[in-house]
Amino acid sequence: MSLSGRSPSLVDTYSERSDGHGVRWTWLPHRHGRPAEPEAREWLAGQLGDPALSLTRDGRQRPHLDPPHDRYDCNWSHSGERLLVALALQARVGVDLERLQRRPRALEVSARFFTDHESDWLRAHPDRDRAFLRLWCAKEAVLKAHGHGLSFGLDKLRFEERDDKLRLVECDPALGRAEQWTLREIEPAPGYLGALAWRPLAEQAAHP
Repeated sequence: MSLSGRSPSLVDTYSERSDGHGVRWTWLPHRHGRPAEPEAREWLAGQLGDPALSLTRDGRQRPHLDPPHDRYDCNWSHSGERLLVALALQARVGVDLERLQRRPRALEVSARFFTDHESDWLRAHPDRDRAFLRLWCAKEAVLKAHGHGLSFGLDKLRFEERDDKLRLVECDPALGRAEQWTLREIEPAPGYLGALAWRPLAEQAAHP
């Protein structure tokens, strides 16, 4: 039995595949205040069929799967009582999950940390709290995939909304080309928003 009370085989798993790489992710219950890694590791082990799955962290505390699973990448994020976990083949993946709630300082935060274009978009948006969280999740997912996290700079990448979806249109050269990134916005349950971002591994070093 899993730590969350459900067998990993009974948990819903979502996936897609393109250009030789595939991404899988799931949405798990998570008890607030407990470490997320054991639950994430358990799901990853089930997906890879390896109960003895070995995972280490680099100098920035980003998780990496050890051989023989080093063609895969993983990432996870938890908020409230939910956990989002992703597994990617031949790609670097990052995820972020947040609870949807009031963000009274959204414009202040965006003016300080986001690009001018993004702040203008947010200022004009009819649902500012949701728009801010969508943008935050998208940025953090890319930066977690890259490996440096928020310290890299939220203003080093710019998103635009096209056809009701956020798309990465510009980024620092260290992140590669914007068009190489795939973003999936998700709303796995009422009150939660999340994002997954990935980029083919062939475009970048294994450990930046």
